[in-house]
Amino acid sequence: MTYLVNGLYIVAFAMFIYGLMGLTGPKTAVRGNQIAAVGMAIAVIATLISVRHTSNWILIVAGLVVGVALGVPPAKFTKMTEMPQLVAAFNGVGGGTVALIAWAEFLDTKGFSRVAEQPNVHIIIGSLFAAVIGSVSFWGSLIAFGKLQEILPGRPLGVGKLQQPLNLILLVGAIACAVVVGLGASKDGVPQAWMIGVLVLAGVLGLMVVLPIGGADMPVVISLLNALTGLSAAAAGLALNNTAMIVAGMIVGASGTILTNLMAKAMNRSIPAIVAGGFGGGGTAPGASGGEQKQAKATSAADAAIQMAYANQVIVVPGYGMAVAQAQHAVKEMAGLLETKGVEVKYAIHPVAGRMPGHMNVLLAEAEVSYDAMKEMDDINGEFARTDVVLVIGANDVTNPAAREDSSSPIYGMPVLNVDQAKSVIVLKRSMNSGFAGIDNPLFYADTTSMLFGDAKKSVGEVTEELKAL
Repeated sequence: MTYLVNGLYIVAFAMFIYGLMGLTGPKTAVRGNQIAAVGMAIAVIATLISVRHTSNWILIVAGLVVGVALGVPPAKFTKMTEMPQLVAAFNGVGGGTVALIAWAEFLDTKGFSRVAEQPNVHIIIGSLFAAVIGSVSFWGSLIAFGKLQEILPGRPLGVGKLQQPLNLILLVGAIACAVVVGLGASKDGVPQAWMIGVLVLAGVLGLMVVLPIGGADMPVVISLLNALTGLSAAAAGLALNNTAMIVAGMIVGASGTILTNLMAKAMNRSIPAIVAGGFGGGGTAPGASGGEQKQAKATSAADAAIQMAYANQVIVVPGYGMAVAQAQHAVKEMAGLLETKGVEVKYAIHPVAGRMPGHMNVLLAEAEVSYDAMKEMDDINGEFARTDVVLVIGANDVTNPAAREDSSSPIYGMPVLNVDQAKSVIVLKRSMNSGFAGIDNPLFYADTTSMLFGDAKKSVGEVTEELKAL
């Protein structure tokens, strides 16, 4: 039976990796996700086979039923605009589960007394590591969810200069409690209060680490917390001697770490700088530029249509505003009309546009936009200077020229799309409100920029109707 379980685990791991490979492109992403899901089902079956002699089948079945009941409806009915929140929530659940597994292992071994006299130190270390990291991930993910859902303000929330000393105290306290538990394991076990101290201090640390991080850094935070959840799952797998958890956790941890590093580089930020406190909260007065007040110029759908119809190249810059309005299909239709008129249409994708990695790519792929038309920031930035019209759809922070020009800006140094270098810029927004980072965008007041106010889907539809009449 052991050979069967190990064989099923190997099949599951292969499907995890193959499915992950499929996520590298929109055309194969759905299939890759399905393959990975089947792999997880096989891993679950293998685990159930391995515990066939247990007497707790009622609890196991109940857990499976509750998990399916809680997991399927959100995944099926959550709107694409709310997918970042769902990712944060699901990631948090994973971290919380790992922390509970560590606590259960502590209770099951009577405070580690059953393993203290045996060569099973990996059980103690794995459980304690899982408890700390899993708890940080769970509570940190809750804050990320709250900020993305706008239950909490997107701006940094902290205690000022005391923030980092407080975080250090919490980290040292959690580690100290873990050391006491690890070193104090004996035939009599360790008082449960110390293990609870590990979980509580790590949980508060998770809250206090994410609260001071601003909205513009949330995509990186989600990726970082995802990596932490994976590492904690691998540690729990080590404690439980569960190969599936070890391998799956390491895959998640490694991929999440790589993605976090790539995103941090794309923002010209270091991960420690992000954890120390993110963008946001330092907004300027609307229209302020060198002490001079400017007014944004409004335009109409008809004028926008004329500009684009007679352009040689139009670049569309999608942002969270497009996601909220679900305007991707309308944008695809408008681009099709422009292409029939001989206009070349491209899409400029910033690495952190939207509120999670790949957010814009997924939306555009859903509307069957050609993957070749989606250009990454490094590939498209050189083309803005020779572009006739740029259509910005709800992208605020990733088009802000202050990141290049204003050293006092909270996002100074962050690579942005150079849309201000185009001959003409049309910005679709509901209002002049700032983006998720909470800062003003001088682009909106530039001489070459005009604003088309209203719901993005409706505005694009009106532009499309005007194009049909030309």
